[in-house]
Amino acid sequence: MIKYNLRCTKGHDFESWFSSGADYDRLEAGGLLSCAICGSANVSKAVMAPQVSTAETAPSLSGPASPAEQMLRDLRQRIEQNADNVGKNFATEARNIHQGTAPNRPIYGQANGRDARALLEDGVPVIPLPWDDKKQN
Repeated sequence: MIKYNLRCTKGHDFESWFSSGADYDRLEAGGLLSCAICGSANVSKAVMAPQVSTAETAPSLSGPASPAEQMLRDLRQRIEQNADNVGKNFATEARNIHQGTAPNRPIYGQANGRDARALLEDGVPVIPLPWDDKKQN
């Protein structure tokens, strides 16, 4: 993979990743590149400084990038191990628990903004989690 800084004729600077330099050349020759900002098809490489790293200094892509990311991973794991995932039934289940018609237990799931706001207005204690249900890489 190679990252290029690109610029369109309207002066927008952006970057994009390509499988190889040859792949970039093929896409450029075929007119298949466009500006990520304005959509212009007149795109070319911008001036850029090379970035060289060695195996010893390259960061691990499998581990957390920072202590904060590690704390977030630990929090997610703790919640997923100790709470029931009720999925899209979160608003209904949270309301039922609050009203005493469902067993009191920790839950997590999905709620749209309108439902979450209604829960809060009705005194149901909920908080948004700082991740979504998409599978982590």
